[in-house]
Amino acid sequence: MAVALPGSIEPVAPSAEVMEAAEASLRDLARVRGAHGLRRASVNLELDDGECASVALPPAVLELLQGILMQMAQGNAVSLLPVHAELTSQQAADLLNVSRPFLIERLNQGEIPFRKVGTHRRIRLHDLMAYKQAIDQQRVTALDELAAQAQELGMGY
Repeated sequence: MAVALPGSIEPVAPSAEVMEAAEASLRDLARVRGAHGLRRASVNLELDDGECASVALPPAVLELLQGILMQMAQGNAVSLLPVHAELTSQQAADLLNVSRPFLIERLNQGEIPFRKVGTHRRIRLHDLMAYKQAIDQQRVTALDELAAQAQELGMGY
């Protein structure tokens, strides 16, 4: 299994077989969407007893499915988490790709809201993603300023 669903944040990397299947599904989905466009979507499921069932999908789910297939085709593990999920400090640090002590510093400085359950910190995924978007925006702004300075100084970038 290559997708961790709510209840487990730990994803499992897709096998080579799953990567190939995801790539083929992604190609098929992109071809159909490109040729016909989709206002509504449904998937056909082949059941164990040989019967088929069709399940309607909202367009947002189709977009999510395409993103999941793309990541799996590239060999990336995927996790699905509800936005109201609460993470441990280690899970939050892993999502930000920072050390746990660095994250704890951000929490203690009030940069990211959290609550305590006993002695353990819990961070809402929504709050963590808001923090990530803010620092990503700061990073983009700083890079834009550096590029502008390089242009002014004629550094050839």
